Amino acid sequence: MGDKPLYLQGSGQGRGRGQMKAPHGNSVPGGRGRGGARLQGSLHGNTAGVLKTAEQRFQTASAKHQEAVKKHLNSNQQFDSDGEDDDEEDEEMEDSKNDAGILSSLLKSFTGQTGDCQDVGTLGKTQEFLLNSFKSESNICLICIETIKRSDAIWSCEGCYCPFHVPCIQKWVKEGVYQQTALSEEHFPKRDLPWFCPKCRYEYRQSQCPSKYLCYCGKVIDPTFDPWLVPHSCGQTCGKLLKPECGHSCLLLCHPGPCPPCPKTVKVACFCGKQPPSLKRCGIREWSCGKRCDKPLPCGNHRCKELCHKDDCPACPEVSLQSCQCGHKKVMRPCASPDWQCDKVCGKVLSCGVHTCEQVCHTADFSHICPRAQERTCPCGKSKANLPCTEDIPTCGDTCDKLLECGEHRCSTRCHYGPCGMCLQMITKKCRCGAKKKEVPCYKEYLCEIKCTKLKDCGKHACKRKCCDGSCPPCEQQCGKTLGCRNHKCASVCHTGPCYPCPLTVEVKCHCGSTVITVPCGREKVTKPPRCNKPCSIPPDCHHPSREKHRCHFGRCPPCRQVCHKTSPCGHICPMPCHSAVLMRFQEKVQRAGPWEAKPEVRIETVNQPCPPCRVPMPVTCRGKHETIHVPCSELRPYSCGGQCGRQLDCGNHTCHLECHIVEGAPDDKLAGSNCAKCEEACGKPRPQGCTHQCLLPCHPGDCPPCQQMFRMRCHCKLMLLHIECDKWTCADDVTRDKLQACQSRCPKMLTCGHQCPSTCHSGQCPAPDQCVEKTKVTCPCRRKKKNFPCQEVQAGKVTLECDDKCKEDMVKQKKQKEIEEATKKAEEEKKQQEELEEYERRLKGKKRKPRKQKEVEEVVPVWRLYGKYAVLGVVVAILVAFSYNLMVQ
Repeated sequence: MGDKPLYLQGSGQGRGRGQMKAPHGNSVPGGRGRGGARLQGSLHGNTAGVLKTAEQRFQTASAKHQEAVKKHLNSNQQFDSDGEDDDEEDEEMEDSKNDAGILSSLLKSFTGQTGDCQDVGTLGKTQEFLLNSFKSESNICLICIETIKRSDAIWSCEGCYCPFHVPCIQKWVKEGVYQQTALSEEHFPKRDLPWFCPKCRYEYRQSQCPSKYLCYCGKVIDPTFDPWLVPHSCGQTCGKLLKPECGHSCLLLCHPGPCPPCPKTVKVACFCGKQPPSLKRCGIREWSCGKRCDKPLPCGNHRCKELCHKDDCPACPEVSLQSCQCGHKKVMRPCASPDWQCDKVCGKVLSCGVHTCEQVCHTADFSHICPRAQERTCPCGKSKANLPCTEDIPTCGDTCDKLLECGEHRCSTRCHYGPCGMCLQMITKKCRCGAKKKEVPCYKEYLCEIKCTKLKDCGKHACKRKCCDGSCPPCEQQCGKTLGCRNHKCASVCHTGPCYPCPLTVEVKCHCGSTVITVPCGREKVTKPPRCNKPCSIPPDCHHPSREKHRCHFGRCPPCRQVCHKTSPCGHICPMPCHSAVLMRFQEKVQRAGPWEAKPEVRIETVNQPCPPCRVPMPVTCRGKHETIHVPCSELRPYSCGGQCGRQLDCGNHTCHLECHIVEGAPDDKLAGSNCAKCEEACGKPRPQGCTHQCLLPCHPGDCPPCQQMFRMRCHCKLMLLHIECDKWTCADDVTRDKLQACQSRCPKMLTCGHQCPSTCHSGQCPAPDQCVEKTKVTCPCRRKKKNFPCQEVQAGKVTLECDDKCKEDMVKQKKQKEIEEATKKAEEEKKQQEELEEYERRLKGKKRKPRKQKEVEEVVPVWRLYGKYAVLGVVVAILVAFSYNLMVQ
């Protein structure tokens, strides 16, 4: 044991203590466990732990047993429940804490020297798998959803390190491969079908199917269970090559989960190389100094601005002025892509001196040899000729004989330019599925209408594709099978083989919800809820504020055994045991017709029983307080002695003639109360001044109550009819009466200014117009500008609104427009008068006589005489319009 770099110490059915040495010689206290392992040792293999002697372990175990006994006694005093299971659970919780402490102390040496914590993920996974291996019921096979015991044969995945039973994983592989190979050989020829991990879907070959039970490191077959070692471990050094590969191997003993990062220390520089080499762990040797990289970028003009980083520097993010390949254009482009082409055609004269280059933007070293200056062939390639580049090679006249697109026939036309046509030769073709034949042109594809009846790769659904060639598409339907958890259905695409286990987890809680364990989905039905050490938090069913102390549990709480202490309506305290929330058994009493009928169901209900009758003697006086007797408290109730009341009524003239009763509201034992007989005579007292109503009460002492009757009255503005209480009006002064007579509406009277009175309904005259606050519109003399001012300022003459420059410009424009309109109107009137004058002269001349025949002489009238006046009128109108337009523009 002393030569090994790591020690594992523990106990099977008993308990033990251990101590491990840290890499620097500091001692780390050990822990105790039930069937678990204790991990201690050195990462470098330079130090060795020392086991305690048997006597020391015995003394330590005895001390722990004494502590457990004391804790058991204390728990029995506080809680009324079974303490053995709780003590075991407390021990398991303490064991897990000790295990975590030991692992934390051990794994702290991975980052203790250099302070690096970059690879905490792998280190945390190693710690998690080690802790789970110590605990019972922490490892579950996801295939059978059963707990993996310490003595079971297991297999661990290389990708996720999840453990499975060896028979379960073998069944998983065989069923998946059988369902795939059960399909037709035509669709699935023989091949090495892969299989996948049920959890992470890590791919394996068929040859990798586990056939033996190996330890975690794979050195020992069928490792025997040793309580001093990690379950399923061989106890030897792991020896696996660490990842990332650095040439070192794992120094831990055979362990579950991934190997921790390499703990060796090396001196390495940062990525950019600016900082001097620093001491780092070998597993995380690559590090960044956090400063600017500043390496020259491929563009040659800028440097990398990123922080010290791994791999090559990114592309240059800067932009610069760059020319195209031909040098014709220059644009701003990213430095990372300096080579670009513009859209200009080269156009340089080729070597022949006749043709020009038709390439777009190319480099200067591009060859300018004319492609037509070399030896050329005819379109079919059968004849060759050396002709000048200015002449096209003629066709040879022979058959083209080029292979057509079909690949079977050749072109039968004469030598020609351009592509050959489609193959029109008629041949007999089979359809794609090979079921039918038909004579069709060679270029056409023949497809039949027969649907494929073969199964897809899922082995459940038919292809149903028309004229299928056998390569059926994969199934796209959802699987929908119920998973092993019996709670969810498979959401994957329809597949062969068993479905993957349900990836969800379920929380199993205690009754109060403070203690929670996480189990795979489907396991919650058979998993026992965790036992909670906290007090029961269920509120009491009875009237007591709290229950008797007991642990958190499922089911009904025990019945309450506290004293009732309820206060009876009489004021006494009930001395009996608690009788609230009592379980009662009820069964209906129904006469059965015979033994074949079922018996009535028995139901158990929670009933709140009342307190028993109080027997404390109490003195009781009759209702009218004429005599006093003693009766039990439960029978205490008011009674009547049978005599008359005899108390003096409120009017002071009569007495109550009712039978002995409880008097309410009496000032003393002689005067009548509110429930005594009332005097029925009318009241004859005088009314206050101004009140014309009679008192509605019968005979009574003292003053009459205020008169509550209403009378009608018009308000100040005479618009509404008000109803006012008589007492308020008669007792009010002049100011109050003025308020009562106001209807609170706006006064409808109009002021001299033309606005409505702004005050509410009031008496007297309305306010003067100089107090009106209504808005009044005021305009300038030209009535263009408008603005609202308070009426009182307008009435006082304090507000004036003068015209501005804009108003004056508008007035000048209006004046000019008016002059133009008047000139146009005057011209129209003159024209009209001229037409009327001509008509009048024509009528005065009378009917024209028929002239004698004379020699007709055609007189040529000049154009300016016919249309001169109209031309002059048009010129005048145009001048006026231009003049008005200039005025408007100015």
